[in-house]
Amino acid sequence: MTGKMALDVQKHLPDLWKEGALFAFSGYDGQTDSNSQFVATVGAEEISLLFHTPKRRRLQFPVSHSGEVRIATGDVLLSEMDEGPLLAVYQSWHTLIGLAPSTIDIRLSFEEDEGGKVWTKDALVVTESANGRDVIVLLRGKERWALAYGSHLDEAVSRVMKGLTFDAWKVMEARLQFYERVPSLEDPLKERLLNKCFSVMKVNTLAPEGVIRQHWSTPDRVPHQAMWLWDSVFHSFAMNRLNPELSWEFLKSVLDTQREDGMIPHTCKVDGTGSSMTQPPLLAWGVWENYLHTKQSNYLRYALPILERYLNWDITNRDRNGNGLLEWMIEGNPLCRSGESGMDNSPRFDRAAILDAVDFSVFAAQDAHYLGLIADELGETAIAQRWQQKAADLNHQIQHMLWDESEGFYYDRDMDGNFSRVKAVSGFLPLLLDHLPQERTERLVSMLQDASHFQTKFPIPTTAASEQTYSTDMWRGPVWMNMNYLVYTGLKKQGRRTEADQLAQQSIQMVQKYYEQYGVIFEYFDSADLVPPSECDRKGPPTGTYNIRQKMDVVRDFHWSAALTACLLMEQA
Repeated sequence: MTGKMALDVQKHLPDLWKEGALFAFSGYDGQTDSNSQFVATVGAEEISLLFHTPKRRRLQFPVSHSGEVRIATGDVLLSEMDEGPLLAVYQSWHTLIGLAPSTIDIRLSFEEDEGGKVWTKDALVVTESANGRDVIVLLRGKERWALAYGSHLDEAVSRVMKGLTFDAWKVMEARLQFYERVPSLEDPLKERLLNKCFSVMKVNTLAPEGVIRQHWSTPDRVPHQAMWLWDSVFHSFAMNRLNPELSWEFLKSVLDTQREDGMIPHTCKVDGTGSSMTQPPLLAWGVWENYLHTKQSNYLRYALPILERYLNWDITNRDRNGNGLLEWMIEGNPLCRSGESGMDNSPRFDRAAILDAVDFSVFAAQDAHYLGLIADELGETAIAQRWQQKAADLNHQIQHMLWDESEGFYYDRDMDGNFSRVKAVSGFLPLLLDHLPQERTERLVSMLQDASHFQTKFPIPTTAASEQTYSTDMWRGPVWMNMNYLVYTGLKKQGRRTEADQLAQQSIQMVQKYYEQYGVIFEYFDSADLVPPSECDRKGPPTGTYNIRQKMDVVRDFHWSAALTACLLMEQA
């Protein structure tokens, strides 16, 4: 099959190639190497790629026009130009190959002020870091070209020479086979968005490396470069629909990081280093959802003891006042008072007070429920009954201690017994629980639909618009797709399908609007829709010029935004 024929077969693939989009080799297709940092993002102007090695390089195709971009996934770029096709595709984690008309120049250089040695020899352009620890080489043939990374010159040259021998069209076809599993949608724009979502998921999938013994997922290849606990669960929800075995590997990679005392850290890197805190306990839910697709009871049996020890650790170590409700760890950093909650800079934590937390308690109750389901499926009746009772006890305490009847909302509670009264999206999470009183569901829906609080242009703001602290800064007002998905799931559970579908459609519209404008899937969005995501604050104002090494602004091609948008698109089809 020729490249043209392969292109004809593909329907509504992503074709927006804009600044900050991730471009890297996926562990779905073979070995990866996180330590090399040979990962690119798209440049702002002409077709260019910025490689985020310790000393960054830029690959440029300085043309007066970019032609018609036909494919722009996380590992394939194809633009049809008058002179011929311009193609870039990853042959392996260390080698990028492609085609370019002979009239188009290709340039490789260090990013401004990065430093390093640049020299040419015959058809080779060599960029060698000052410390000699990495080399990237460009080799140009007549219409073919290759770019390769190496830990030293000979390795890079060997790889780039071999790269030039591959048929770029065939490699492209191999990379695009991934999308054959993606469901078709009637609306071509939504189908393109769905394929973009799975493109983001693919590029953020890595192969076994270091201490991680199977495939794993990361929030984003740059700047995070690590595996995160609750992120991985959200990633698994969408991957269940394409490749449930791969989804299981995402989850198992996190389960395998459990420490001797039962704690599972919120991050882990391939070298085995991790954090000293945890994250929201969603793993039992993730394992159960995966089981519904794989029907592999051996996966449940592997996970059960790990999940039990983990939730027991949470219950033992995060209930300081012994009242059956859980409290997040509070940090000293005013820009990240509770990274453990995942809602780093939420105004819930501004006072640096220990709080009986609505979200932590709900997540624990829900995971206890799923632990009960897992144990029951395995015939472990006593274990199942114990965890279902724990879920019921947690639910009782949430309803008894965290519901404010006067305002019709769930609030965190101080250790002195007073409500914190910061209206946050976490107050809707009890919708996920069983046996929620109908009148409380009604009042939560009323709060959700109140334009003075949560019914913003794009709901749901993570902090109510009525709060003095409401802004475009991370968890202080913007919309996060994981929270929307959790509330959407809760609304469905409580039989509020109309409201759930409305939230899903608003969420899809939000992501699609900014994908069409910027060609990426953003980390979060201004709920008032007055500020584009690229200009939202992220623990302080954006830098103006997009430079994640200078300051991490709103992350682009963020994995859980893509995964959960994909879930909504498929569930709403």
